[in-house]
Amino acid sequence: MESGSSSVVEKFVGKGIEAAKVALTWFLALPIAQQASLLIAAPFLYVITWQILYSMRRDRVPLVFYWIPWVGSAVSYGMRPYEFFAECQKKYGDVFSFMLLGRVMTVYLGPKGHEFVLNAKLADVSAEAAYTHLTTPVFGKGVIYDCPNSRLMEQKKFVKGALSTDAFRSYVPMISEEILQYFRDSKNFEMNKHNSGAINVMETQPEMTIFTASRSLLGKEMRQMLNTDFAYLYSDLDKGFKPINFVFSHLPLEHYRKRDHAQRTISGTYMKLIQKRKQNNDIKDRDLIDSLLKNSTYKDGTPMTDQEIANLLIGVLMGGQHTSAATSAWLLLHLAERPDLQEELYKEQMEVLNNGKDELTYEALQKMPLLNQTIKETLRMHHPLHSIFRRVERNLSVPNTPYVIPRGHFVLVSPGYCHLQDEYFPKANTFDPHRWDNDYQSSYATGEEVDYGFGKISKGVSSPYLPFGGGRHRCIGEHFAYCQLGVILSTYIRTVKWKFTPNMHGVPKPDFQSMVTLPLCPAEVEWEKRNPQQTL
Repeated sequence: MESGSSSVVEKFVGKGIEAAKVALTWFLALPIAQQASLLIAAPFLYVITWQILYSMRRDRVPLVFYWIPWVGSAVSYGMRPYEFFAECQKKYGDVFSFMLLGRVMTVYLGPKGHEFVLNAKLADVSAEAAYTHLTTPVFGKGVIYDCPNSRLMEQKKFVKGALSTDAFRSYVPMISEEILQYFRDSKNFEMNKHNSGAINVMETQPEMTIFTASRSLLGKEMRQMLNTDFAYLYSDLDKGFKPINFVFSHLPLEHYRKRDHAQRTISGTYMKLIQKRKQNNDIKDRDLIDSLLKNSTYKDGTPMTDQEIANLLIGVLMGGQHTSAATSAWLLLHLAERPDLQEELYKEQMEVLNNGKDELTYEALQKMPLLNQTIKETLRMHHPLHSIFRRVERNLSVPNTPYVIPRGHFVLVSPGYCHLQDEYFPKANTFDPHRWDNDYQSSYATGEEVDYGFGKISKGVSSPYLPFGGGRHRCIGEHFAYCQLGVILSTYIRTVKWKFTPNMHGVPKPDFQSMVTLPLCPAEVEWEKRNPQQTL
């Protein structure tokens, strides 16, 4: 029996080899022009055939048709993701797939998609597997997505020690001092010399956010080691978050070289300070560095290494710096065309701060609803991350559909797209902080809480408003972001008025080529001091 089967197989293989030889002989006999045409056409024919067979399976999510092998829909998605989602949603509904640089991405739009992906079981989807190509070269090894999820949850708990209300109380005056110093000394302002001027907000805000975050989270000594070039190092790191990095973690390209140089330089700077404090036994309770040096031992007794602490500091600062820089830039741009709103914010400042006689405090920020609503509205219109990914670790059924997403594919949600739908936010493309007067759309849907290892957070993620993500990977820096952005906006409002420069024609469109949603340049405003006699 076995001998007979082997004979059949051998005959089949032999015929296959013979057919291949005939085909090769035929191909080589063709003119070179025809050979080239066939070689070019073959991948396209294969892709079209594969898509036809894929679409015939009833258990597969509808796939957006594409012509270019491997690249798929990368250009449309990478250049204009929200428009791409809208076009696909109109054709396929809330659930569809597309090819992105060799990866099949299944998108689930809307609050049900948030729940499906962000609250998926750890065994079903993996953020680590989805992001490590992007994040490990930027942050470094052993932290964030370059470690098991359980370790990441403990790392978030280590960091939260420096994100308490008491810490925020101490941060507010530090951040205020840094902003005033920037107004006074930066070449972009020099307010003690000039009463007016023009700035590019994509120059000022990255510098301002890295200085304020470094001063508050990393301490005065770390801040004194910085100069304006350090902010651009973070910008070079940010450029490591491009679609091509999603597939290739290392290539001989300029932005990869700059990314790696920035990572080594920033990491080395943090390492010097960590080692200096340890050598001098100078570990107190001043900042996040001290907090991590005192409390960064995992439950199994393994301590984080100095290099891992330095890498985690990059992750924390990077996670806050580039997103807060973008958000503060959008804040200034939207308010540039709303002088009425600037005056309304100024009035609120004067009421809370006793006509400017009182110092800004953390408690005072909590008494400024319009200020916080303006930040909230900016985050609604400009979610820092237009897409959130997970890799599917085992076949995943889409509820109430016949669809099964295979292991190895990716799932994607876009809270930022949801933020811009009239269905959830009437006149969604209009900047209106007063839509939050009753705070009716911000709830996370349920009061149920869960602790993933870094403290209890809301379990519900079916809200249409998720500026900081949700589930086990929800950003732990939400309250720090509001604190930092609140002080920045408050100080701007009390110090200057601003409007667009003559070459600006309204708020710029978003630039989606980085994973963080930035305004396209030019992004310029003219400023003038509220009180020309004021000395900062």
